[in-house]
Amino acid sequence: MMMWVLLIVLIGIAAGVSSAVFLILLEMVTDFRVANSWVIWLLPVTGLLIGLAYHRWGKDIVKGNNLVIDEYYNPQKKIPLKMMPMILISTLLTHLFGASVGREGTAVQMSCSIADQFTGVFKLNNENRKIILILGISAGFSAIFGTPLTAAIFSVEILVIGKLGLRAFLPSILVAYVADYICHLCQAKHTIYSIPFIPPISLKAVLFALIAGIIFGLVALLYKKAARFFEDMFKEKVAYPPLRPMIGGLFIAIAASLFPLANYLGLGIPTISDSFITQQPLEAFVIKIILTTYALGAGFKGGEVTPLFFIGATLGNALFLFTPNGTLPMALLAGMGFVAVFAGATNTPIACTVMGMELFGIECGIFVGIACLMAYFFSGKSCVYHSQPQKGLKYLIYNHWHKTPT
Repeated sequence: MMMWVLLIVLIGIAAGVSSAVFLILLEMVTDFRVANSWVIWLLPVTGLLIGLAYHRWGKDIVKGNNLVIDEYYNPQKKIPLKMMPMILISTLLTHLFGASVGREGTAVQMSCSIADQFTGVFKLNNENRKIILILGISAGFSAIFGTPLTAAIFSVEILVIGKLGLRAFLPSILVAYVADYICHLCQAKHTIYSIPFIPPISLKAVLFALIAGIIFGLVALLYKKAARFFEDMFKEKVAYPPLRPMIGGLFIAIAASLFPLANYLGLGIPTISDSFITQQPLEAFVIKIILTTYALGAGFKGGEVTPLFFIGATLGNALFLFTPNGTLPMALLAGMGFVAVFAGATNTPIACTVMGMELFGIECGIFVGIACLMAYFFSGKSCVYHSQPQKGLKYLIYNHWHKTPT
């Protein structure tokens, strides 16, 4: 028992401090990029440097979050500690020069690479190592987003781990709250969102929530298809890996010089916040899908969750124009999309429903829950994390529908 208490505290502190440093530096590089739009032309050079670094020193960690999932299901060796500095530096450079990526992948990889070092220190067996990896995911996710309960559920749900989840859930909650507390103690900032009005539950409101959830799921599927398309395209067309982000960065820079893409570069937090209060361009979510999947497919580093928040919030904002007046407010639709597209892309409807209530208030729970569940079922069989196994109710239904008669 004392060993696990010590591990929870150590992993929570490490994740909280590393994520706080990351968030503070990320804000600094984002401010610099916004004030100096010309730096986008350095993105190809940055891409080449990142590509060369991972080709030379990071072949064993280039899979990122998928490596964590692989090690959970098929343990091979301890996650190298070098993952932490490499993903931190490459993500900051990616954001500094304007690629459209996220941040959760960085936090989770930093946290898990640190947490896994304790496997050897405490001589843990494979089953206990699985719990360590769960703690790493939970701590990193909690610290970066400020949603500890969501993080604890997400770390269990993303791995689809069955009985071990009961044993891991309590330490997962505890480490999430430790990491969140430490991150706040370091004065790292988290964005605050608000849904000022939740309509009464009615048949009409529920019906439109169901329809919106289906649309969110289909867009999550579109995102996953686009991500796989660009990843495969770069692998097929560019044989030498370091050249992929260089070429990708060049085309992003050219596009940014020809079109007004400033709001779509980097995280896009201002646009996400604005989606709750003012009408956004109808095409906003499509542009973000293209820019993010293209950048990640080319080999830039970061994450996918915040771009998925952007896509969902702007899509919900767009759906407001097609919803009968007063049925579902703009802010509620933006909030539903915020978490539902994420749920569809990662197959984590429970965690995303809880996230909606943590971020926007428990009053929105029924609408957020409907949207997340429908998005989960209508987003196809794949996941943005390729290594996630296809298990659970959705896959039983899919497999039953597609079963060949004997």
